[in-house]
Amino acid sequence: MSRISELFARKKERVLNVYCTAGFPQVDSTVKVMKALQAHGADLIELGMPYSDPLADGPVIQHSSSIAIAGGMTIAKLFEQLKEFRKEIRLPVVLMGYMNPVLQYGFEKFCSDAAAVGIDGLILPDLPIYEFETEYGAIIKKHGLDFIFLVTPETSVERIKKLDGLSSGFLYAVSSSSTTGSNKNIGDTEQYLQQLKGLGLRNPVLVGFGIKDKASFDAASKHANGAIIGSAFIKALETNPSVENSVKAFMDSILVR
Repeated sequence: MSRISELFARKKERVLNVYCTAGFPQVDSTVKVMKALQAHGADLIELGMPYSDPLADGPVIQHSSSIAIAGGMTIAKLFEQLKEFRKEIRLPVVLMGYMNPVLQYGFEKFCSDAAAVGIDGLILPDLPIYEFETEYGAIIKKHGLDFIFLVTPETSVERIKKLDGLSSGFLYAVSSSSTTGSNKNIGDTEQYLQQLKGLGLRNPVLVGFGIKDKASFDAASKHANGAIIGSAFIKALETNPSVENSVKAFMDSILVR
């Protein structure tokens, strides 16, 4: 059983996945931020690999990627930073990024190196179903990595079921057809999330895009297994020079009962 499967076997609701950009706020902040997230209540970490043309990311995450790239962050540097992170971090960790830099690195080498350092899964939003089924899915599976597909309110029921069948770990439910950090009210997507809940999907569902505070996290968690917070967390890291203090304050604001 993978770390992600173990997490959802143990905790079936209010699972909090926090997105952070590798190499932000400083190029050497990656593991420091991950350790602080673990210490202050995150259940899962989604680690973004900076890319100059991120299709699904809004301005906040794009800006953090630009800072990380300017600081010298690359996939090779990230794997170097993650070499011994499993000595201290037990949470499941998923790498999120785009196919172009992964293909430049070499897809099989990327999967091999990710598995070797202790990564649990991948989110690659621009990897099409056909290429996954005919080429890349077998490589991902060979290296024991989970792969998470995204669905949106516009995704047909037939396609949702198909993506659920191909995914492992969890299914990423995009709350609206926009970029990360949008101001769309999570309450507007309630019908869509209820529909997903009624489909009897085999994977747990985490909701992302527009989850920014306790209210939106609570609302998303009513109809799914939990939610993903990204842009709001990146903003919090930007406004406080102390990683430990900014992570604690942000996590406390989300998880306060």
